[in-house]
Amino acid sequence: MHDGNGKRTCGVDKHVRDMTLDEIKTLEAAYTEKFGDKYVGQGVGVPTLKELCELVDRKRPGMPLGVEIKEYTEECVDLTVAMLKEYGLFERAWFYAFDAPTIKWLKTKYNARTMGYPDVQMNRWEEGAYSYYDEIGLSMRFVKSELLPIYIAKGIPIHMYCADNEADVRLCIEKGADLITANDPVPLMKVLGRIE
Repeated sequence: MHDGNGKRTCGVDKHVRDMTLDEIKTLEAAYTEKFGDKYVGQGVGVPTLKELCELVDRKRPGMPLGVEIKEYTEECVDLTVAMLKEYGLFERAWFYAFDAPTIKWLKTKYNARTMGYPDVQMNRWEEGAYSYYDEIGLSMRFVKSELLPIYIAKGIPIHMYCADNEADVRLCIEKGADLITANDPVPLMKVLGRIE
């Protein structure tokens, strides 16, 4: 589940934390505003983390995982890390959160690979938090702004997101992205020469 609230992805205006697992399992992750009716009625539901781990273990055991922590508690982090370790996925995961104490907990307790965001985007910020980042996540809004040199100067590898067209992909490469994320991978794959 990308969002904490199910409205955008599933059409149900309720926060996941306020739902039972049975209620979550009734959600249909069709996201009609982006994909139209393509996934409606196709059985695309919301998996648990355990179900995701089992799927990755069965289908793509070497796949790296990006794990965003949305509930900013140490308990949430501890349970997530334990599950990933149980399936041997922790070493291939990188963790990100819009919360400096969560990034710090991941780094200091687990030495996890972490990605945080600019201080102005974090829900909670602590002095010195950048020292716990392995990468800094910059949206295309930051990539295209006058603020980009400030974050480049920090010397932290930069993860630019979401480069969803060829022009944005080329801009990320030109600006020195260490990693690029895209919602639509086709333009990225074309620019990298991996598909025609």
